[in-house]
Amino acid sequence: MLPWAYSLRLPHDPRAAGIARTTLRAVLARHDLGEFTDPATLVTSEMVSNAYRHTTGPAEVRIRAVEEGRLRVSVWDTNPDIPSPFDKPPGFFDRSAALTEAAANTEATYGRGLLIVRICADNWGGYAFADELFGRSGKLLWFELAPRPGDVFEIAA
Repeated sequence: MLPWAYSLRLPHDPRAAGIARTTLRAVLARHDLGEFTDPATLVTSEMVSNAYRHTTGPAEVRIRAVEEGRLRVSVWDTNPDIPSPFDKPPGFFDRSAALTEAAANTEATYGRGLLIVRICADNWGGYAFADELFGRSGKLLWFELAPRPGDVFEIAA
């Protein structure tokens, strides 16, 4: 398995989430990781949309393979505030609790997007950057998807 990573810099533009989705689909298809396409696209789209909605600056998406066949997607933006659930690691029952919350709030018109992270992702986290640390400020949010039991694949070079 050869490690790989792709980065995509996005301007503050309402079309950024669509461009991120298209890029992510192409990367996953090229690396034969189609089983990750739906959940990765959904969560990435939500994160890039939030970056657009809650900042006035650019964003950046990084897609990479990590050990044990996992996929990690990171989104950097200029807002330093770490939203829930990225402020703490996932709990054992987080996915089922998120499903219960979503079912209880079917009429909600906003605020459900980060439930998507709790439902789809296997792991997540976030880091705030101090003013201009490494030439950047803001935050980096990330999530990981792991292969499901029985999935057999390898990362293509």
